[in-house]
Amino acid sequence: MLTPQADPKLDIGETGGEMQRIMPTLAPDLYLQWRAGAVAAASLRETPPPSPPAERLLQQVWRHQRFRRGALKTLDGQRVTILHPGFWNREAGPDFRDALVQIGDDPPRSGDVEIDLSPDNWRQHGHHENPAYRHVRLHVVWEADAHPTALPTVSLCHALDAPLPELQLWLDAGPGADLPAGQTGRCAAALRELPAEWRTGLFAQAAKVRLQRKAAQFAARARDAGWEQALWEGLLAALGYKHNVWPMRRLAELRPRLLPAAGAGPVDALTLQARLLGVGGLLPAEWPGANAENAAFLRRLWDIWWREREGLADGLLPRAVWRLSGVRPANHPQRRLALAAHWLADAHWLRRVETWLTDADSDTAAPDALLAALAVGMDDFWSWHWTLRSARMPRPQPLLGPPRATDLAINVLLPWFWSRADAGRNAALCQRVEQRYAAWPAAEDNTVLRLARQRLLAGTAASRPRTAALQQGAIQVVRDFCDRSNARCEGCRFPDLVRRLIPGSAPAGARP
Repeated sequence: MLTPQADPKLDIGETGGEMQRIMPTLAPDLYLQWRAGAVAAASLRETPPPSPPAERLLQQVWRHQRFRRGALKTLDGQRVTILHPGFWNREAGPDFRDALVQIGDDPPRSGDVEIDLSPDNWRQHGHHENPAYRHVRLHVVWEADAHPTALPTVSLCHALDAPLPELQLWLDAGPGADLPAGQTGRCAAALRELPAEWRTGLFAQAAKVRLQRKAAQFAARARDAGWEQALWEGLLAALGYKHNVWPMRRLAELRPRLLPAAGAGPVDALTLQARLLGVGGLLPAEWPGANAENAAFLRRLWDIWWREREGLADGLLPRAVWRLSGVRPANHPQRRLALAAHWLADAHWLRRVETWLTDADSDTAAPDALLAALAVGMDDFWSWHWTLRSARMPRPQPLLGPPRATDLAINVLLPWFWSRADAGRNAALCQRVEQRYAAWPAAEDNTVLRLARQRLLAGTAASRPRTAALQQGAIQVVRDFCDRSNARCEGCRFPDLVRRLIPGSAPAGARP
């Protein structure tokens, strides 16, 4: 049995190599067992019927769009395109507010979305008489006959992108309430007493669970759209960050129409910029008072777009789908779409990224090698401007920096590679991906990581994880345990599970 460190401060910042070395000190699937127990306990508390599924699960399926988005139709056969699923409403009224939905050939419209098990619930629950539901645009149900309904209605039971039990595990509990700043969770003391090697190993196991969960989502999408399309949807969604995930994902779904047909020859980045910005509704029709440089570039884009606009008219996104307020200039969708256009125009882009995974000299050199693989050359306009309207910068700026490359690696590229390797039963490549994942330097801080430090790691500066994987592990613990409890940790099993690992306590998964 290992002895705890004398230093009471919690530190899970060991390097990826050390993390690999110490993993055998714990049962390799210990965290997975703990997580399964947490999910089962939450399910028992909610007591959902086996069929149909709990309405809360359907809400999470809709929130995360875990269905075949290209196959969604109303009960009367009209195609449904979800440009934005709306914002989850946990108060009285419709389940999702301010969604943006296109039905058939009608233009996209904003409205609310109500989730029910059956179309009959609309009247049974009194929604038809409740003024709070007057803006509902779409009724989403689990199962329905084809009889007429008062509202456009879609059924999800045959449209899921994965089996219902898998989605139950994935989406069983939604995010918990915000926790008071500085309030330490009950698990923090137990984690401090745990030997440092075991602490790191536990968070490393949680990180692997998170990697595989993201990989499973790519696999589900690849079954419907193919591996390359699934990757591009993940990349553009990640470039949308938290504000513009859904419009960016929608543009990625239109990728087959934006690229030239097979055998038609390559297309340049400027043309793809015009198509992406034009379809996205981000190309200003006019701009009084524009400076000469910006106006000239806008004319170049319009010289391309006006010839192609009619052929893509049925896919145009309304400008209202974008949330631009508060977005940092470097993360503006116009700039991120310019970057994506360079990638899409490069016929060797995917091969170069695949080569990066297999040929980088070492795991420690991998981040710089990936940044080099993702970098694009000097762009006459975008290297000098944040947006179409911004003034020229005194110095050129790259279209992608190290922090964003790290986000793409951890949240998109490595999970996608792991998923492909797993589907091809390539255990060696899965292990290679896991090594890259474990060794990757820490990403920028975010709200969930700050919560993890407050709740799990007691908020000390020394407890900042020094690798991105350990950050992901901390996030996974929050999702699996904190989000299923409350600010007082009532009903949370994690503190007791950790406490049983402390030397001298009852064994709970440690190897002798």
